[in-house]
Amino acid sequence: MFAPIIFLLVLGILIVIHEFGHFWVAKKIGVKVEEFSLGFGKKLLKRKKGETEYSLSVFPLGGYVKMSGDERAEFKGGEREYLAQAPGKRALIVLAGPAANYILGIICFWLIFTFGYPTFTTKVGKVLEGYGAEAVGIKAGDSILAIDNKEIKLWEELQDEILSKNKSTVEVKFKRGEEILSVNVSLTNNEVKNILGEKKRVGMLGISPSDETVVVRHGAITSFGLAVKKSYDLTILTYKALWRIVSGKLSFRDSVSGPLGIYYVTTKTASLGVGALVQLLAVLSISLAIFNLLPLPVLDGGHIFLLGIEKIRKKALNQKAELVITRIGISLMVTLAIFATYNDFLRIFKDKIDKFIH
Repeated sequence: MFAPIIFLLVLGILIVIHEFGHFWVAKKIGVKVEEFSLGFGKKLLKRKKGETEYSLSVFPLGGYVKMSGDERAEFKGGEREYLAQAPGKRALIVLAGPAANYILGIICFWLIFTFGYPTFTTKVGKVLEGYGAEAVGIKAGDSILAIDNKEIKLWEELQDEILSKNKSTVEVKFKRGEEILSVNVSLTNNEVKNILGEKKRVGMLGISPSDETVVVRHGAITSFGLAVKKSYDLTILTYKALWRIVSGKLSFRDSVSGPLGIYYVTTKTASLGVGALVQLLAVLSISLAIFNLLPLPVLDGGHIFLLGIEKIRKKALNQKAELVITRIGISLMVTLAIFATYNDFLRIFKDKIDKFIH
């Protein structure tokens, strides 16, 4: 019942923050902002405050900030018009949208690290057959205390420690009841695919976690550092994934989601609680910033690319050339949206489609 509301709320926050970035910097530079709109199409609500009209439109999948003189056809040469500003100032206005999304992402991650997030303890839930852990007698219910004398408390620390080992055997200290035991465990070398679809050989103990969790919290300053690092790591990971998609090493079909996929993920995440929803908001906000910075027509990155050309040439492209580029950009974005939505539909309803066919 509340799924569409939650989805629209998350989407609305992402859009408003993005457009507010453009709006705020434009105002600071002195450009007249005529309209700030959430959504497209027929206006449901509108209110004018000062020189800006604020509106909510019927289709909430987007938004825009309308600045005075931001199109060649209507530019009159006024000092408060967008096109009257130097390329550098216009680039700041354009960059402000993605920057605002980055700031939102960092704030969300900071909140998660500060107020706490659940994660698995090192309690063993299952011992897999044929692996080193089974061979030395590790059992479900044991709690791993250390790997090669390095103390660990969380399952993610255990994973990181094992994956960092370039050896065939590790010393595992664990607790069984009140007894502390130590054994040497052989690592089984398996080939696995990471999130980028890259095949790697890693050593495995042959254990999986139980459902026991703890809430991990950090101080405000430490949390901010972790939030910045998390945002940086997500950015690097995303650009690596984009490069692998472009180079054909990663499936575009399996890696890109459209509005339908985001709706599905958002509603599923909301059922896990506020913390999970805030984390999703952080990931989506930074992903939106990264996507908008791609040097494609219509996107912020495309505008910055054209401003760079204008800076080098000492003059802008002619109106006809800009129109052609804009049309190409719109066509590309519409095609991408349709294709992504089609992929989402196939992924989400795959089982039902298979049953219908067979």
